[in-house]
Amino acid sequence: MPLLALVSLLTLMVLAACGALPATPPPAGDLYQDARIFDAATGLISSAGGEVAVEMYEFGRRDLARALADAQRRGARVRVLLDPTVSVSVAIASVLAAGGLPVRFYPVDDKRGQIDHVKVLLADGAALVSGMNWGTGSSRNHDYGLVVRAYDEMTRLRAIFEQDWSLAAGVPLPLGVTVGPIAQTNPGSEIRTLLEGALARARRAISAEVFAFTDQALLSGLCAAVRRGVLVRVLLDPGQDVNLPGFRQLRRCTVAARWYPAPPGAKLHAKIGLFDGLLVLGSANWSGHGLGVNHELDVSTGASGPVAAYAARFARDWEAAA
Repeated sequence: MPLLALVSLLTLMVLAACGALPATPPPAGDLYQDARIFDAATGLISSAGGEVAVEMYEFGRRDLARALADAQRRGARVRVLLDPTVSVSVAIASVLAAGGLPVRFYPVDDKRGQIDHVKVLLADGAALVSGMNWGTGSSRNHDYGLVVRAYDEMTRLRAIFEQDWSLAAGVPLPLGVTVGPIAQTNPGSEIRTLLEGALARARRAISAEVFAFTDQALLSGLCAAVRRGVLVRVLLDPGQDVNLPGFRQLRRCTVAARWYPAPPGAKLHAKIGLFDGLLVLGSANWSGHGLGVNHELDVSTGASGPVAAYAARFARDWEAAA
């Protein structure tokens, strides 16, 4: 066995011996915030006995690598799909593969600057869709994730993962475009359709927290919403220079826009909006790349629990940003 593979295998074995994770699956419909997203992830993986599928842009956390190895030892079918442009993801892939876990890399289009920006975990009959990377420092960031269990939504999420897993093996089988609570970008532009539709239908209030917001159609849509009497409030990450033109445009058209007060070393990494009673969140930034170039995944829900949880958190973040 090559030295690198042997070191990786020994690393995985040591990680697996460092203690079991709690096997408590999170309830459906719960909206997880910030570091608690990892509680949901470990709960789903540790309780899974049938199948675990992960598609992740940045994957550097060794505790989650250990959890996946444990799941495979319990007899679960584990598969991991990663972005080849992220160095820590490439490194963790070597560890996972040396331990016998199937790993593939999404074939991104370098000429377009494309990335596989999806962040989804499927474990038996549940899934966690979020904007949170599995990086070693990701838990410091402000982000959201939603646990999904509905049959139709799980069917669509499994189909998207199988589409991507097949593409990574050199067999493109793109899904047809659909209109529903699970939306992807590339193939198709379902996330743009979802966001623009929710924006156009809003009549009372829109509250958004966005890491990178540069898409002109959405910026103009928010300005139009204000003109028809909608209360629009937007929080942006102050560390992203690309947000400056959009921030100024929103303020000029009287959209209430503020900079999120991110602590040192942290980011407002969320991509989430509440349009009246519809919550939309996931991996896609509100940018040209996020809505037209990258492979992305978003979910929407009108369930009272996550809507109320986000509304309460947004209210606190908005006041803090004052």
